[in-house]
Amino acid sequence: MAGLYGKGARAERELVQHFSSLGFCVIRAAGSGVNSLSPDLLIFKRGIQYAIESKAHETLNLAISKDQFENLQKWEEITGITPLIAWKVNRQGWKFLHLSLFSKNEKSYSISLENAWRMGKNLEEIG
Repeated sequence: MAGLYGKGARAERELVQHFSSLGFCVIRAAGSGVNSLSPDLLIFKRGIQYAIESKAHETLNLAISKDQFENLQKWEEITGITPLIAWKVNRQGWKFLHLSLFSKNEKSYSISLENAWRMGKNLEEIG
């Protein structure tokens, strides 16, 4: 599990550096990767604001537990800040996915790699 946490933490730090270099104020949430109550990162810049949940998985489908997904929906309801799932795939980069792109399953919400790359936003489109 420590290996997965380390991979996720490195991915989060990569996003922090990227968005900071573009002039965003970036907040990395305490306890990110430990609980699903808040997003990993909050980014702000002159009217642009996103709550980002970072995922670094090498799979053909990205699944997010119902609890975590519904917590992000609730976060948006309460704060008005749009949550995005940032999915990093080695040698392919990042895709940023609005929650509406995910399909609800019995135990999770998911999106295929193909759909994510077709419908998601690139890093450059966010910043």
